[in-house]
Amino acid sequence: MKRIAVLTSGGDAPGMNAAIRATVRSGLGHGLEVVGIEHGYAGLLRGDLRPLGRPDVVNIIHRGGTVLGTGRSAEFPTPAGLQQAVNVLDTHAIDGLVLIGGDGTFRGASALAKAGGPPAVGIPGTIDNDVYGTNRSLGFDTAVNTALEAIDRVRDTATSHEMLHFVEVMGRHSGWLAVAAGLAGGAEAVLCPEVPNHNDTVVARTAASIAGGKRSVIIVVAEGYEGGAHGAAADIGPRLSLDYRITSLGHIQRGGSPSAIDRMAGSELGCAAVDALVAGASHLMVGIQGEAVVETPFEDTWSKRHQVPTELLALLEQLA
Repeated sequence: MKRIAVLTSGGDAPGMNAAIRATVRSGLGHGLEVVGIEHGYAGLLRGDLRPLGRPDVVNIIHRGGTVLGTGRSAEFPTPAGLQQAVNVLDTHAIDGLVLIGGDGTFRGASALAKAGGPPAVGIPGTIDNDVYGTNRSLGFDTAVNTALEAIDRVRDTATSHEMLHFVEVMGRHSGWLAVAAGLAGGAEAVLCPEVPNHNDTVVARTAASIAGGKRSVIIVVAEGYEGGAHGAAADIGPRLSLDYRITSLGHIQRGGSPSAIDRMAGSELGCAAVDALVAGASHLMVGIQGEAVVETPFEDTWSKRHQVPTELLALLEQLA
């Protein structure tokens, strides 16, 4: 193995730059040439590749987003697109790939390998934290803290106005972000895809809290829960006596300087991915479980889900 390439794909997540930096420095430490593929799989098809050396990754560990850019490509997963990608990699003599993203990124890597692409190792990067094979994916910790700061700010004004406030966080299919932010933020309720049809319970509990003298109520809602915050508010709000407002955090959850945890994880997994390639591994993702780096076959990352533990959901109910 002489030359490896690194790309980021799908939604950006804080900590991706730490992983890019670690991949480059670890690759150079192994005596490899390292190439960056810009703009994800779309850039791969266009041949948007550039050499990466130590100067190219100086002072990026603290930056959010991804310095390589990211994107999605409808053409890439087609037979013609995959063949084009293989041709580009062959032209640039790429012997191994490090891919940073979510399960869609790893589906693409799996298809590329079957089409004749080089060995590939993935790093989980998504604020949704729903990739199987790791306890935490890059960006999740930062996104939780971003949401938590917003919840704390909202609570100040909600208390001042004795108001019911719905805070919507990302998570179309997973409640990890809502549950973590709601639990850490002391929310009165969390509405997430894992617990459907929860409105009646929330109404009863919130009404009891208000009757007991509660001056403000914060309800955290995952965007994928039955119409999101707007749907929940339209049903719950009229049934309670408090005025209510909705705050949707949107894409600010993806941005910002990564937390220490995400910087450390990106650094650790970037090095682990290169080590795995050099050792001859392929078609797998490196993740973190407990304090150890573990390897998970690509197919498991999308055929299985990293579920919110029932214990956390039960804890939310206990503390509400």
